[in-house]
Amino acid sequence: MKRLIGIVAAGLAAFGLAVGAATAAPPEKPKLEIGVGGKPLLYYLPLTLADRLGYFKDEGLEVTINDFGGGAKALQALIGGSVDVVTGAYEHTMRMQQKGQDITAVIELGRFPGIVLAVAKDKADKVKSVADLKGSKIGVTAPGSSTHLTVTYQMIKAGLAPDDAAFIGVGGGASAVAALEKGNVDAISHLDPVISKLEADGAIKILVDTRTEAGTRAVFGGTNPAAVLYLKRDFAAANPNTVQALVNAFYRTLKWVEKATPEEIAAKVPEDYMLGDKALYLKALVASIPTYSRTGLIPADGMDSTLKFLQTTEADFKNAKIDTARSFDPSFVKKAAETVK
Repeated sequence: MKRLIGIVAAGLAAFGLAVGAATAAPPEKPKLEIGVGGKPLLYYLPLTLADRLGYFKDEGLEVTINDFGGGAKALQALIGGSVDVVTGAYEHTMRMQQKGQDITAVIELGRFPGIVLAVAKDKADKVKSVADLKGSKIGVTAPGSSTHLTVTYQMIKAGLAPDDAAFIGVGGGASAVAALEKGNVDAISHLDPVISKLEADGAIKILVDTRTEAGTRAVFGGTNPAAVLYLKRDFAAANPNTVQALVNAFYRTLKWVEKATPEEIAAKVPEDYMLGDKALYLKALVASIPTYSRTGLIPADGMDSTLKFLQTTEADFKNAKIDTARSFDPSFVKKAAETVK
């Protein structure tokens, strides 16, 4: 009798779970276009994993990922309406607010930028610090992207002007490695696995490294949110179930990354992302795993340091009145934390 009761109870529990899943509000827009600027970069690893782990599908979403040459181009696609949402740098939400565009982040994916500024080995005897970059050609993913803005910020802090160096878009993967190794640029502001590849090749000397909390605080004076999922606020208002489904998928991914080994993560990544060297990619993963968000929430000091960063790098921000609270809507993450296991 006790065994029968147990079986019935288990059945009811399972039925309850099934009912809960079935009655979850379906996405208003199940087919989505996501923009990103350099998908193979570890900066955007949560996007690749959410897709390949099947978490978007689990949430009832059919996602198409459009990979652009850099974050600035992905942002342009969002403003132009060719993508619905973007996985990109958090500072773009404030930049757009200053321009009258109501863009908001809905989940933090990266808590440290993970951007590394390095100089070509054959220039290292002359370029020993950021202050020595005057007259250099610096490779970035794309002009206007976070890799560009971050090195500009460092140059200003070192007493240089933003136009004291030339910035060249080198893309997000093998093209970036080739640009430095062929001598097309003198220095590079970039991300893993590109940086780890250049390190392994003995091609660079690192000047600044924000893959760690210490390195991030040294540059920004505090935490500095990196990749987020951002979108137009009116899209969230019109499609709250869709946005919740996206955030659920990303939140579940962050929790998976927190527990996974580098080998388990690498097994889910396309082989061509590894630049022909799996051992090197694993090394890059070990260096980058600490950069991913643990909670999906952007802390207040991170919002403040991002605003300070923009006020330093962009003249239009000197007297701009930015409502940092509008740059991030935490409600979707908080709900995901309650429901996603």
